[in-house]
Amino acid sequence: MTGLLIRKEWLDLILSGHKTWEIRGNATKTRGRIALIESGSGTVIGTCELADVVGPLGEKELKSNASKLGVRPDVIRGTPYRTTYAWVLRSVHRLPRPVPYTHPAGAVIWVKLSPDVSGQLGAVG
Repeated sequence: MTGLLIRKEWLDLILSGHKTWEIRGNATKTRGRIALIESGSGTVIGTCELADVVGPLGEKELKSNASKLGVRPDVIRGTPYRTTYAWVLRSVHRLPRPVPYTHPAGAVIWVKLSPDVSGQLGAVG
């Protein structure tokens, strides 16, 4: 299983159901079940389905979909990336307790999780 690194403030909104779009500067071909990793924590916090990618998006599209971003439209000023994409997340589940993993050097967006960690997630997600 692959894990997506997300900053705590945004991950909390995703896990609470207040954010269904993760904004990134590139599209991804990845689809299906992924792990949600809190950046800097060394732990997997949840799982979800990465269902789709929407974009590229401009400021107008971001504002009209602000609720999917977990923000108010008035806080959106421009786009965060030269090309901005929304990664659509569904079926989000918070794990009963975080699962530790070994973070590989250089991993910034994605982490390939070990079979042991993936197995633990399969039993709970």
